Amino acid sequence: MQSRTKAALALMFAATGAYAQTYPAKPITIVVPNPPGGMNQIHAQPLSAVLEKLTPQPAPIVNRPGGVSAIGTAFVANQPADGHSILVTTANLYLVIEKDRLYGIKSPYSLDQIEPIALLSADPIIMVVHPSMPVKTVKELTALAKKKANEIVFSTSGPYGVTFMPVAMYMDATGVKMRHLPTTGGGPAILQALGGHSQVTTGGPAALYGHIQNAKLRPIASFGTKPHPALPNVPTFQSMGYKNVEAYLWVGLFTAKGVPGPVLDQMRRLIAKAAADPSFKQTLEKVRVVPDYRDGDEFKNFFDADYQRMAAIIKKVGKI
Repeated sequence: MQSRTKAALALMFAATGAYAQTYPAKPITIVVPNPPGGMNQIHAQPLSAVLEKLTPQPAPIVNRPGGVSAIGTAFVANQPADGHSILVTTANLYLVIEKDRLYGIKSPYSLDQIEPIALLSADPIIMVVHPSMPVKTVKELTALAKKKANEIVFSTSGPYGVTFMPVAMYMDATGVKMRHLPTTGGGPAILQALGGHSQVTTGGPAALYGHIQNAKLRPIASFGTKPHPALPNVPTFQSMGYKNVEAYLWVGLFTAKGVPGPVLDQMRRLIAKAAADPSFKQTLEKVRVVPDYRDGDEFKNFFDADYQRMAAIIKKVGKI
């Protein structure tokens, strides 16, 4: 009986190893859990092009928006664990879960269903104000916000979203209160600020850079630990003494949990090769996204630290 079991296991491992050698055996579907456009799409497009160059298989991009990325994420989480579905997403991956936990709602997926593959970029969130605002620094904004409690309006992609959480961090650290204008995404939130409907907003350097250069929005702080190369003169919150104020618009790759080890290793090697391709890097750099590839423990440590910071702020914010 033991000999038959050992033989069966040997055959299984041999089959897995052979499958890994032929990976990818079919198209690799790249799932973007948002409408076309935005940071996830910016990364998915060149990734698809490079994967199709590196393998004999197509790598189509499928947009599955809805539920603050939850619909697309749940789709990948429930795909066969064979390494042929890749999710391109942001911190919304866990923000949805923490928000649902706060409200006692069952999430459409769990992190136990998701396998992290690699981080592609992690640009700091930038805080900007409308040029009509009589402030040029965080200190001045804080003083004005305390003087005009709940009068200053800030726009975001929505409650508990990736551009809402940094502002929540800032308000928690300074004790100020501002009025929230939720929108349907990061782009619409910026449009509200450009139109003067909100006085403060946040976003990634890629989305804000052109408006900053055209003096339509004024940057006052970065949520990173160091300045962004495209905005070297924008100070960080940490440099101003706010040690726990840190937030990134990061983009990472994930797949369904349970991919066999040899296949997962082959998958990670392929992604690493794609991320190192000059055309992939150049595409990101053209829109002022800094490539920042990390995998294995390095990605896990980054993910865990980011998750802990955001979960703590969600608890402080509470139900809205």
